[in-house]
Amino acid sequence: MTVSLASVVIWLIIGHIAGWSAGEVTRGVGFGTVGNIIVGIIGAVVGALVLGALGVDPGGFVGEVIQAFLGALVFLALVSIIRN
Repeated sequence: MTVSLASVVIWLIIGHIAGWSAGEVTRGVGFGTVGNIIVGIIGAVVGALVLGALGVDPGGFVGEVIQAFLGALVFLALVSIIRN
């Protein structure tokens, strides 16, 4: 599998959108650009695992952003539980 520059840029964009959105929902503010991207990419992995186990295929850019957002919410909830 080869990774192109375009796919990396798309991962970064999806990660940033999902991380920022999840930060807004959970904290009322984002995590900064790098933090948003990290939370969003981790969220994309978590979302893919959860939705994949349920047999849901998000399809398309918007679906991938929603999947990453939902995964980021799950990830941030788990981090919150562990920290408290």
